[in-house]
Amino acid sequence: MTHWTPSSWRNREAKQQPIYQDQEALDRVVEQLSKLPPLVTSWEIETLKSQLAEASEGRRFLLQGGDCAEVFCECESPVIANKLKILLQMSLVLVHGGKRRVIRVGRFAGQYAKPRSDDYETRDGTTLPSYRGDLVNDIDFTESNRYNDPERLLRGYERAALTLNFVRSLVDGGFADLHHPEYWDLDFVRHSPRSTDYQKLVEGIGDSLRFMETLAGRQVGEINRVDFFSSHEGLHLPYEQAQTRRVPHRSGWYNLAAHFPWIGMRTTDPGGAHVEYFRGITNPIGMKVGAAMSPELLIELISRLNPLNEAGRLTLIHRFGVDQIATHLPPLIDAVRREGKKVLWCCDPMHGNTIRTEVGLKTRRFDHILSELEQAFDIHSEAGSYLGGVHIELTGDNVTECTGGARGLSDQGLTESYKTFVDPRLNYEQALELALRVAQRMNRMIDAAALEGPMVF
Repeated sequence: MTHWTPSSWRNREAKQQPIYQDQEALDRVVEQLSKLPPLVTSWEIETLKSQLAEASEGRRFLLQGGDCAEVFCECESPVIANKLKILLQMSLVLVHGGKRRVIRVGRFAGQYAKPRSDDYETRDGTTLPSYRGDLVNDIDFTESNRYNDPERLLRGYERAALTLNFVRSLVDGGFADLHHPEYWDLDFVRHSPRSTDYQKLVEGIGDSLRFMETLAGRQVGEINRVDFFSSHEGLHLPYEQAQTRRVPHRSGWYNLAAHFPWIGMRTTDPGGAHVEYFRGITNPIGMKVGAAMSPELLIELISRLNPLNEAGRLTLIHRFGVDQIATHLPPLIDAVRREGKKVLWCCDPMHGNTIRTEVGLKTRRFDHILSELEQAFDIHSEAGSYLGGVHIELTGDNVTECTGGARGLSDQGLTESYKTFVDPRLNYEQALELALRVAQRMNRMIDAAALEGPMVF
């Protein structure tokens, strides 16, 4: 491997980067960002890497979820708290069903940049820059709003910091305490067809906790808080570079903007700028894998991104679609096993299942999402592999963006509360139902020997 620096990506072709009219202004902002305090710490990053290594061996399970694209105007306490609530509820369900510790990773506190098919968008004869996320410009189709403004990088950093600060305060203050699940309550438990299942699960966990604490004569340790990590697609390379630093008493370079950045489907060129940047950072990283990925290309990318074959370093987030996963996933698993590569396999059942309704609304069908997940479990099991995580676009709010689920949302019902700025998300009810279904599946797969010993959260 050639010598690496945080800026060596600039010598490669950089795809999906916004075009800035004022390069000097961008350079000034990047310089400011490079001097601001880090958003996360190296020891948090190393903790996550060790947990992901355990997940790759079947001892933990990764739950990664959040918005398709965060927007500045939703950096509000109720929005953040609701997303944290649904991830906590889902993790509780998965712990109970899978009898494994769950790694909680939010798709927020930095998910402000989005890839686009074209640099420009034309409406009614007017051509303007495409919306590339609030980190770059605004979704409103006007010349002033679609201006690619470097100052937005600072606003994105500030909102990510505010979000992380609030999440940490909630978690450290007992918000995630299993003794007080009422802190997590969402309207789901009052009216969903699956509310009885969830209530029984919570009551069962409560009874188990009280029983263990009665025997021990004290509260069970580490039940009153959980680890929580941030992630986003590392798309905007100047932004990522600005927060890539060395830290005292550790070797290597850390991206201190997020614990777990990932490479998207459109930027996986082995010789491209994104792979060049990601190969040099010490963080655990993810990479999206789709139908266009051949086994040969995948092995080349793994070798570049994880040359030391380090457990916990690389998570492969596969996203094929309900009709393609059975064809494309098995050869990739076979290649990884044959080459002895250490990776964590994670299923993203969202992005390959996006469709449009007759009136042009983007949506995803719950049964397609669930089916791709079910197939993923089967394919990995049959190949002697292990599906160690799920990657879900969701919200803690009562939106109507994905059809189906226990309540049977139809295409006609999508307009009731369709709020997404980019891609359709599962609402809190659908997300928790998905967790219940996945937990049931995991529970069926557990060997009786794995049930020995106390439940660990």
